[in-house]
Amino acid sequence: MSSRELAKNLIDQIPESRMYYVISYLQGAAVPDETPNKETIASIEELENGGGTLFTGSTEALFAELMEE
Repeated sequence: MSSRELAKNLIDQIPESRMYYVISYLQGAAVPDETPNKETIASIEELENGGGTLFTGSTEALFAELMEE
């Protein structure tokens, strides 16, 4: 029996009251691993090296500041 077949058989044994937790887990597990692009990697490295800008205001204030730039 394959792992997929075993999983399907086990799902059939899970009570409906607990199915929500299984579905939530499976949705998270089904998301493919994504590799960040070069720009994102460079941004992460900048932050790790003490660079970048930290913003602590509201979302509205952030967008106002971005629109000024």
